[in-house]
Amino acid sequence: MPPTPSPLPPTPCLTDILAIAAHRDDVEQTCGGTLLAMQAKGYRTAILDLTRGESGTRGTAAERESEANHAARILNVAHREALDLPDGNVENTLPNRLKIAAVLRRLRPRVVILPYWQGRHPDHYTSATLGYEACFVSGLAKLEIPGQQLPPHRPYKILYASLYADVRPTFVVDITPHVQQRFDALMAYRSQYATQPQGGTLFVPEEDIRERTLATARHYGLLAGVRYAEPFVQKEVALVDDLMLLPVQSI
Repeated sequence: MPPTPSPLPPTPCLTDILAIAAHRDDVEQTCGGTLLAMQAKGYRTAILDLTRGESGTRGTAAERESEANHAARILNVAHREALDLPDGNVENTLPNRLKIAAVLRRLRPRVVILPYWQGRHPDHYTSATLGYEACFVSGLAKLEIPGQQLPPHRPYKILYASLYADVRPTFVVDITPHVQQRFDALMAYRSQYATQPQGGTLFVPEEDIRERTLATARHYGLLAGVRYAEPFVQKEVALVDDLMLLPVQSI
């Protein structure tokens, strides 16, 4: 009998953690501190923005691109890119799922962070379902993506950044050492957060942004006994191996 061929070595994971968001600056608001904390532990982080910001009340797509690149450098991410989904009209369609799946197969993240599945902005909650289904189809062995010949890949863990939503998180991530850097990344979007008359009734005044950002992070930090934190939700039940190692004091 011919020898049994040895299994192919696993494809290397080019990115450990990929944050997917509808708009440039969503990641900075919801999980920028977490990306900083994970990068500090040695993980490779990346961001995928689904739209380019052409429909925003403030700024242009070109301005948002420049600001997003600046913010990416502050966040120390290894990679950032944007798709061309219509800003303000993100739809869960097969072509859009394939666009995201192509990125997933190329970057091969183990963890994907998505927006929470409920919220005020349709782009946000649509991106949650769209991103989840893209993670699923990316792992289908027989699914071909036009123009790409990479093997299938399905992330191990999908998390939802829940800061926009008024829900109790499954867990929070301590971002205390990185809170100033997180704020600096958000303020890289001068077209959005600098004081200006356009959209004045829709946007938080620049002088209030720091206070609100820190107050929100402080709230979630208090839930877990740290100073500043970002909240997340996972749909699956967590598994505990050792009760003696559970963090966060009960009383």
